[in-house]
Amino acid sequence: MKSELIIHDKVKYASGGIVEVKVWCVPRTEDKPHGFKYSLVYIVDGVRVIGFDNAEGKGDHRHNRDRERPYRFISVKKLVEDFYREVNSYED
Repeated sequence: MKSELIIHDKVKYASGGIVEVKVWCVPRTEDKPHGFKYSLVYIVDGVRVIGFDNAEGKGDHRHNRDRERPYRFISVKKLVEDFYREVNSYED
């Protein structure tokens, strides 16, 4: 199975912030047992403010400015909801 891009959205907020969401369906591996590779990022003035990703060898995790924490992946839907909840709280 090849990887397949299943979500790709890019949005620019009136505030100037940029959101980019990419999710791929990939073969299940020890590193990606759920079968998804993802990168969700919120950038303000060229700086990543919020990010959720599962970069090779790092597992599921999230970024809030310079702080990195593990993220418990449940589903793509929940991932996107969690990400936008954080973005929207920053935007408010």
